[in-house]
Amino acid sequence: MEIEELKSPFGVASFQRRRHPRFSVDFPIEYYQVNSRNSFNGRVLNASEGGLMVNLPERLEVDRYLITKLFFIFDRHLNTAEIFARVVWRDIQFGEDADFRAGLRIVGISPEDMNRWRNFLYNFSELEIPFNLSL
Repeated sequence: MEIEELKSPFGVASFQRRRHPRFSVDFPIEYYQVNSRNSFNGRVLNASEGGLMVNLPERLEVDRYLITKLFFIFDRHLNTAEIFARVVWRDIQFGEDADFRAGLRIVGISPEDMNRWRNFLYNFSELEIPFNLSL
């Protein structure tokens, strides 16, 4: 990810170059590691066509693969999408009972689920301005 700084007479602004705009969201996710059938629940904090930032109850290693199930409202209906994802970064835990924050890259999704996911993000984008704009 490249960061570009623009200088103006009023200060410096930093923009991140991303393939897909990200949107601040809050909805549930269910997941399990590929080598396990123990499922856990977490929350999606921001989302794009290419990835998710999530809060999870366990600390996952970078490069761990997950099967995730997203639950989101679209067109007044509860929708789901199953996504194969890879952990690309993780944060440290804050506090004893805090969740762990991680970044997931989408590496596999069915065409039907991708269509639902894109429609959700497209319609969501009409409601909110993304906080990281693609240049």
